[in-house]
Amino acid sequence: MPVAIRVIPCLDVMDARVVKGINFTQLRDAGDPVELAAAYSAQGADELTFLDISATLSGRETTRNMVARCAETVFVPLTVGGGVRNVADVDLLLRAGADKVGINTAAISNPDVIDTIARRFGNQVLVLSIDARRESEQPSGFGATTHGGARSAGLDAIEWAREGVRRGVGEILLNSIDTDGTVAGFDLEMIAALRAAVTVPLIASGGAGNAHHFVEAVIAGADAVLAASVFHYGTLSIAEVKTALAAAGFPVRI
Repeated sequence: MPVAIRVIPCLDVMDARVVKGINFTQLRDAGDPVELAAAYSAQGADELTFLDISATLSGRETTRNMVARCAETVFVPLTVGGGVRNVADVDLLLRAGADKVGINTAAISNPDVIDTIARRFGNQVLVLSIDARRESEQPSGFGATTHGGARSAGLDAIEWAREGVRRGVGEILLNSIDTDGTVAGFDLEMIAALRAAVTVPLIASGGAGNAHHFVEAVIAGADAVLAASVFHYGTLSIAEVKTALAAAGFPVRI
């Protein structure tokens, strides 16, 4: 039986509130993370992703508390990322109730941390989050960034994904900075390039504005589709996205 396409609301958390912007800037409040998580779970979300975009020490403690509260009230897998640096951070988040943990900047700074985490917990819990943008100097045309998209890492995003998989990540979350929050559609070229490079599950993020955009992302190679603003502000429901995917012939969990 074909694996169902997952529809995943993303909650970018800053100071215990969900925020959303455009191209990783111009942030505005979108609500309480635990309340939104409960609502999305009830609406049929397949998973939930929390990204602590401030990732300060106090923010990390807030995130653990938030994860624990969500784990008590929702019954879908939780992925948590932002500020994850080492095995100890992963351990704390898993103990708080996370099912998977995303890593980004720390892995670029020290790729060996991927190997260490994968050996300790298994690759099924480790998601490599790649905040990518178009960079003509990179062989693939796509470059990886760090610090929430603020700094170029000087790495080809597609080759970095390959290395992450070789080291043990079990899934890739591909965030397009160029399309983030624009509601103009996913970066289909970027998705297709990454799909051709790796075999692990690929989550596409950045740019969804209507239900057909999600279908396009899956056609391009995504195994899961992630979005924020269209769900937070009521443009689309999870059911509408799943209906569009099913109508296009893709399996979904109803």
